[in-house]
Amino acid sequence: MSTKETKLQSNEEIHREQNTELSELVLEGISLYRNAEYPVDPLFIHRWSSRSFADKPVSKETLYTVLEAARWAPSSNNLQPWRFVIAHTEEEHDLFRQFILPGNRLWTDKAPVLILIASDKRRDESGDINGAHKFDAGTAWGFLAIQANLLGLSTRAVGGFDRVKAVDILGLPEYIEPHAVVALGYRATPDALDEKFRDKEKPNGRRSLGESILEIRVQQGKKSGLTEV
Repeated sequence: MSTKETKLQSNEEIHREQNTELSELVLEGISLYRNAEYPVDPLFIHRWSSRSFADKPVSKETLYTVLEAARWAPSSNNLQPWRFVIAHTEEEHDLFRQFILPGNRLWTDKAPVLILIASDKRRDESGDINGAHKFDAGTAWGFLAIQANLLGLSTRAVGGFDRVKAVDILGLPEYIEPHAVVALGYRATPDALDEKFRDKEKPNGRRSLGESILEIRVQQGKKSGLTEV
């Protein structure tokens, strides 16, 4: 085993220990808000979007491990349209503060890492539009969030930012479309938040699976229709 592989294995063991410690603190309470209707892996139930972040840095290696997971998301025609703009240093955070809305900055300012999720709209150099660019970027965000959770990190996506300012301040080309800012870091307790957010710092539930499934109703001699299960 190479030195790099040994180091990665050691880091993975540390991350698993951190995740176990975190789980012991929060899993008991999650069942108050979330229960699966079918036997999915608990990972999907235990991941939730926290606003409270600890004053603890995220290493570059850990950050890139999270982004590596996003790199392996499914992609239409393997175009891989997702793009990431990272705020890790204080100077980079200063740029993001200029376009994140003030209400969200009450908690995003405390996140050690901010990631702008964007996508390349082009199918090819001719400029034809890739109709799946947003869909694929959203899938990459999902992979990112799951990998972060596996490492004992918390994520929350933010839609409340000025997209025009973001494009201008970050110097994004016109074919790059910004979608969301993701706050990434280690979870803190609710009392670290501004008072207006403390009661919201808990896992939310989900509607029943049947409410999300549109069932096809086939009627002989008539036009087919959809209805909720």
